[in-house]
Amino acid sequence: MSLKHGLLGLLNYGEMTGYELDRTFNGSLDFFWKAQTSQIYRELNHMEKSGWLTSKTVFQTERPNKRIYSLTDSGRTELHNWLLENNFDSEFQTRSTFLMKIFFSDQKNIKENIEMFRAYKKKCLSELKNLEKANNNIKFYSEREEEKGKSIYWNLTVLFGEKHLKTSLEFADEAIKILEELL
Repeated sequence: MSLKHGLLGLLNYGEMTGYELDRTFNGSLDFFWKAQTSQIYRELNHMEKSGWLTSKTVFQTERPNKRIYSLTDSGRTELHNWLLENNFDSEFQTRSTFLMKIFFSDQKNIKENIEMFRAYKKKCLSELKNLEKANNNIKFYSEREEEKGKSIYWNLTVLFGEKHLKTSLEFADEAIKILEELL
């Protein structure tokens, strides 16, 4: 996935300001795709130049002006074509700093490595709690009549995240056990 397709997907639900896109992205997609506010605005400008969306400025007197973004037919076509791609090659190309560190961890002592895996477990548990926030957001939006059919797919992403984190926790426990046997 790319950030642009995530933004196109959100805009397919309806027009939004950049602020609303940032908040919605970070409240729903953030657990599997991180994006900074500056990246989101940069991508919005690029997509507008590509003709995938349009924007209009709403002038306000008490607040700063705001831009409202809308998806174009060209943007919908790009999103649809991307959704039809079933190329999973990049999904199985793991790029992980953590795995790189594990690979070279023979250069540290066993107690340091055990602590690394304990810290990893702590982070996994924290991320599981963050998924609860995503579940709350999904519940909120799925209670709206027009979102009911869409929420099943949102729930599937959270389910994947939960399974992945639980497997990561099992791995960390097993790694700690293996290393403790070496002490």
